[in-house]
Amino acid sequence: MALQALIFDVDGTLANTERDGHLVAFNLAFKELGLDWVWSNELYHELLNVTGGQLRIKYYLKKYNTEFHHDDLDNFVASIHKLKTSIYVRLMDEGAVPLRPGVARLFQEARAAGLRMAIATTTTPANVVALISNTLGKEALGWFEVIGAGDVVPNLKPAGDIYSYVLDQMNLDASECIAFEDSRNGIVSATHANLKTIITVNEYTDTHDFTGAIVILNNLGEQDQPFEMIEGNPTESTFVDVAYLQELHAQHC
Repeated sequence: MALQALIFDVDGTLANTERDGHLVAFNLAFKELGLDWVWSNELYHELLNVTGGQLRIKYYLKKYNTEFHHDDLDNFVASIHKLKTSIYVRLMDEGAVPLRPGVARLFQEARAAGLRMAIATTTTPANVVALISNTLGKEALGWFEVIGAGDVVPNLKPAGDIYSYVLDQMNLDASECIAFEDSRNGIVSATHANLKTIITVNEYTDTHDFTGAIVILNNLGEQDQPFEMIEGNPTESTFVDVAYLQELHAQHC
């Protein structure tokens, strides 16, 4: 069965939004609310094991800030996350986070080749819109047939719900697609939906277990900036383009 579609995670996969966007926004939100919470890069590394911003805050309170109490914790955490999202969008508007190497190029090449594209992420729709609009332009949102984001499904990654949702909306079988991820939770989610998955690691995920990935790379690469293959079959390709994706897809049908 021929390759028909590419499905992309967002945070860490398309851009280093975790370090340069979300972490900064969380700390700015805490400060604005008069909280003395400060998340270091090292702490955030661990907190990223929990998917979803509100669940991440609750995990932090349960493990690292046990003396903090609030009579209505759920609504308080929701208000923090709402403020953090608005700050994140502002950071995106200011151009704080560029796309990772090869991402914009691959989008254009996939469109030219007639491949369908979609997004499957646990981040909020507003965050997706902010990143895409401010790196590629608002019209680029139309490049994605489906944007599966936020709480459109009941269970976040590592559950496979978001990928199953996207596949259902596109009326595609998993065998016709390739997913792009950067984390352990991400590949577990994609694998639950039976998707073949390319991993591009980042500083938070380069030690994760990526069992099941069809290839593990440091990034998608550019013509003048070859990718580093961390794990995968030998290839003459030096950057991820449509021809390489078709090669990978054929190898793993």
